[in-house]
Amino acid sequence: MENEKDKHEDLSAASKSDGSNTQKDPDDWTTGSEPMTGAQASYLKTLSDEAKVPFEEGLTKAEASKRIDELQHLTGRGLDTPSDN
Repeated sequence: MENEKDKHEDLSAASKSDGSNTQKDPDDWTTGSEPMTGAQASYLKTLSDEAKVPFEEGLTKAEASKRIDELQHLTGRGLDTPSDN
């Protein structure tokens, strides 16, 4: 069962960094060496499919977070974009 810290770590992987210190580097997560969560695996699979790259199974939470960041930049998915308004 995931605790609140795990949920925050998962969400921070999918959100854009605002330069504040509220988001920890995945290498510093206390649970970073645990297997990636189901939510991470699902999102990573989606991003991998969109980027047309192989889905990497067996990643840790920290590795999955980093891979999600890479694929978000590659696909543009999940990144904030400036509004035309």
